[in-house]
Amino acid sequence: MRQLFATIRTLVGEDKYIVGKHAAERLEERGIMEWQVVAGVDDGEPIVERPEASPNPAVEVRETLPDGTEFKAIWSCLRQSGVAKLVTVYFFDED
Repeated sequence: MRQLFATIRTLVGEDKYIVGKHAAERLEERGIMEWQVVAGVDDGEPIVERPEASPNPAVEVRETLPDGTEFKAIWSCLRQSGVAKLVTVYFFDED
């Protein structure tokens, strides 16, 4: 497993995560509940890791809603704070 994704999964599993304002707005717009994204990261598939992303390393994760709909979640790692941050979510047909 990729290291950044493993770190984010661990942080989320330990409830050490925050949801950014942008992500909260996108969750509401798309009818996705926060708990669905949090639960989905455990079985999620990393698409791409960007360890050099600025301002924080990030990973794109393919996650699945209970009804089978797939979506992309962007998680970052706030290393200084020791938490994961949900940056945004969107459906693949919105790419």
